[in-house]
Amino acid sequence: MNRQKWILFTLALVLIGGTAATLHRVKAGLKLGNPGIHTDVIPGSQRLAIPLPEHVLNYDSTNIPTDPGVLEGLPHDTSFAQRFYYGPGDDNWLQMLIVLMGTDRTSIHKPQFCMQGAGWDFDDHDSTPEVIRIQSPHPYDLPVTRMMMTRPEVINGQNVTISGIYVYWFVADGQLTGSHFTRMWSSATHLLHTGELQRWAYVGVLAACRRGDEDATYERIKKFIAASVPEFQKTTGPEAAGQSPAQTASR
Repeated sequence: MNRQKWILFTLALVLIGGTAATLHRVKAGLKLGNPGIHTDVIPGSQRLAIPLPEHVLNYDSTNIPTDPGVLEGLPHDTSFAQRFYYGPGDDNWLQMLIVLMGTDRTSIHKPQFCMQGAGWDFDDHDSTPEVIRIQSPHPYDLPVTRMMMTRPEVINGQNVTISGIYVYWFVADGQLTGSHFTRMWSSATHLLHTGELQRWAYVGVLAACRRGDEDATYERIKKFIAASVPEFQKTTGPEAAGQSPAQTASR
């Protein structure tokens, strides 16, 4: 291991150790940051209600109740919201999920774990950073990660492979990122500097399609995200000027 790698390794150990020490000191009275999304109090519960829009563009929606087993398996101050959005046409649907952490950072993990658990196959090389232009309350670029996936299905008695496009990002008070690593790094450094645990929300949007329709489906997801984000998300990015940049971003 060369000198530069040793320095980086040592800095990582110091950061991890410092974060653990800080967590130990503040465990009894942890200062939790504000969420970057809109929430409502649920009387008698540590969880928060997350109001997602019922109508987006030409989509109607229905609420998806959270499985009680999921609620029992995670900290009692973790909050959830899920809605199924459907528009004209058989394949014109999307599903949105939000997980808002509380005082336990393990409430949010890499989204890839959830997709594998749901039976989706993917390669890490098929996860790419992107940006989506949001116009309200001012134009800004939302950093996201796009996952391309496949899953076997039986449709009309035939075995077929369908494609899935999953777009996700993380949002806290004043912070946006499409990178799980960046979220973890930000949490650690913010906690060390301020003694406050950032309250991150993980937002994901899923759509499935026939093979060959991936590009059109992703364009549909982008329009849906651009229209829905201002309805539930408080944190915005810096004001952007001009046309939306190419759909690439540095991780």
